[in-house]
Amino acid sequence: MNERAHERVLTNDRTLRGLAPAQAPKVLIVDDLRQNILALEAILGSSDLHLLTAASGPQALEVFLKHDIALALIDVQMPEMDGFELAELMRGNDRTRHIPIIFLTAAVGDPSRQFRGYEAGAVDFLSKPFDAFVLRSKIEVFVQLHAQRRRLAEKLAELEESLRLNELFTAVLGHDLRSPLASVLANAEILKRIAPGEQIMGVATRISASGERMSRMISQILDLARVRAQTFLLSPSEGDLYKICLAVQEELEPTGAARRLVIERTGATDARFDPDRIAQMLTNLAGNALAHGAADKPVKVHVDGTQDDVITISVHNQGSIPQDSLPALFQPFGGLSMPDRQAGQGLGLGLHIVRHIVKLHGGSIAAENLPPDAVMFRVVLPRAAAAA
Repeated sequence: MNERAHERVLTNDRTLRGLAPAQAPKVLIVDDLRQNILALEAILGSSDLHLLTAASGPQALEVFLKHDIALALIDVQMPEMDGFELAELMRGNDRTRHIPIIFLTAAVGDPSRQFRGYEAGAVDFLSKPFDAFVLRSKIEVFVQLHAQRRRLAEKLAELEESLRLNELFTAVLGHDLRSPLASVLANAEILKRIAPGEQIMGVATRISASGERMSRMISQILDLARVRAQTFLLSPSEGDLYKICLAVQEELEPTGAARRLVIERTGATDARFDPDRIAQMLTNLAGNALAHGAADKPVKVHVDGTQDDVITISVHNQGSIPQDSLPALFQPFGGLSMPDRQAGQGLGLGLHIVRHIVKLHGGSIAAENLPPDAVMFRVVLPRAAAAA
């Protein structure tokens, strides 16, 4: 037999009608005896298959590198490299590890050989001489599975590309919206300074407040895009979580909400974390508690550093979360289902981003209702955050 692998396209309108040779599923026959290959070609002559043949294991490996094989029919007894050795090499390669193998053997009813074959990665054994109907049926099943895998892979690639374009569009849109928004906010501040009366001052104040809310929404959209694109990363450094809480309280001072924020600590609160991301997390949690909690009750933030390996941050406010809303609370747009949520408060992305920040630090977050009428968010952070 010619030492080079060769191929033959067998066509029949009954099975895969209208397929071009390049589209027909490829089946590789590996056998060192030419007459065995001819016999298999004769059996498979009634199927639309793209048949490739190899006379040895090394030849088969060359074929695997060049073609997308749906199924391999491998003779067990071959010189130099037998079928089991070829299968073991296939399983050790990412390109060929998932190709189904049917072993062809003349040894009838040898359990030890079958055991070794299945251990090497075979999906089936067929003994010579073959039942043509059984062989064609088995091949058809594996060919259909291969076609389904290809369709799923193509669909997945399409979905990934669609997601990438969507994330790119979101990021570009969020970035471009910031420029006109900055102009609106700047002019609102100028208007507040030169306003001749209380009415105009009130209008300027509302414009400024709406602009700030829109700015937060844009930031959340951009953060979500980074989360989806897996570019939302950390820059950890040594710091004090209690001091980050105080800085967040100071940032809330102009809004007047800081008067309701009570910050406490116990133990050592030094750790390794990303200060900007942790501040973002605390601002979101404290802001939610201030917005949804009772207006005449304080919001308590407690930083517990009494444990050696973790620090726990808990945020308490007066109120409650419906039990059916708790499971979806940290999902994107999960906050939109809150019955007491007011229009214009946000996009429901804040807690989803908070959970991602906590997860990147290797920590955990949970929310629960406490009797008689309180809500607590508990964040547990390791003292040494992963260097992401």
